[in-house]
Amino acid sequence: QVQLVESGGGLVQAGGSLRLSCTTSGRTFGTYAMGWFRQAPGKEREFVAGISPSGSTSTYTGSVKGRFTISRDNIKNTLYLQMNSLKPEDTAVYYCASSVKLFPFTNFGSWGQGTQVTVSS
Repeated sequence: QVQLVESGGGLVQAGGSLRLSCTTSGRTFGTYAMGWFRQAPGKEREFVAGISPSGSTSTYTGSVKGRFTISRDNIKNTLYLQMNSLKPEDTAVYYCASSVKLFPFTNFGSWGQGTQVTVSS
């Protein structure tokens, strides 16, 4: 089973930036679509962004379009999420996930511990 470890979260002021990373020990990283989800307190986990196995195609939920950028390095087995112009409503625990396909994105692995992102107003 692929294990995913998220990092890079923290406390940032509104308008600031953070870059999240997700590393995996699996040797099949480059064969799967990857994505980011988030869960805010009292809310359900939601899809944020996804990227195809090659990195040529990406998709975003509407609230982060133009502010967040997902990318991957298949040599380093690492997924990234560059988050700019952060807003207080982006506050959540962020998780990475794997999917057989980008569309529809369906996480097939266990959720990691996630990384906390807190945006102060």
